[in-house]
Amino acid sequence: MSDPKTALVISAHAADFVWRSGGAIALHAQMGYQVTVACLSFGERGESARLWKEGKSLQEVKDIRRAEAEAAADVLGVHHLECFDLGDYPLHLEREDKYKLVDLIRRVQPRFMLSHSQYDPYNTDHMYMTQIALEARMIAQAWGHKPGEKVLGSPQLYLFEPHQTEQMGWKPDTFLDITTVWDKKRAAMEHMNGQVHLWDYYTRVAQQRANHFKRNSGGQSGGRDCQYAEGFQSIFPRTVDEL
Repeated sequence: MSDPKTALVISAHAADFVWRSGGAIALHAQMGYQVTVACLSFGERGESARLWKEGKSLQEVKDIRRAEAEAAADVLGVHHLECFDLGDYPLHLEREDKYKLVDLIRRVQPRFMLSHSQYDPYNTDHMYMTQIALEARMIAQAWGHKPGEKVLGSPQLYLFEPHQTEQMGWKPDTFLDITTVWDKKRAAMEHMNGQVHLWDYYTRVAQQRANHFKRNSGGQSGGRDCQYAEGFQSIFPRTVDEL
């Protein structure tokens, strides 16, 4: 019996994986992938303004954000949601926290990974998370780290779309058609009640990326139809036998 196909999403805050890669998660879950989401914080300090305005306590905000993330993950078909609860604004990992992430990567053995853009001046938690993702990926590949464990291969790290691409140097080179699972992504977004203002924003983003998908799948000469898509930027070269 072959090993299951797996993927890993590394999300700085509780809602990031929903807005930025919910379609990819749902689509690959539908394909039979076991998709694990590592949620490093609940975004309780910096991404929960509505809850603070309602007078919620810190623990109440965290509990609400956890419940939202769990509900969204369930809709998307996430195999496992790992919540690290390390706090945000700023997000910071100690050495042992990094090793915990390395342990997760080795357990999952992902065929591909997803995380944030490498630069984000509006939210340094995001670019810090991708720095950590690259570091953890490197450690997971090291034969000298916990010798005897199965080391990681070389999964692609895809960077999902940041909030303001023009400010963050993010340049997509991969577009994924998520039309067949759009209803799941939209339903998952609607579980994130702390950031209602982003529901329609990320709907428009998906529609714009669908247009880019169509143009790059053949354009006016017969491009494939697409209503909703997500864009990603790959970090590492891809190996091919033909173009």
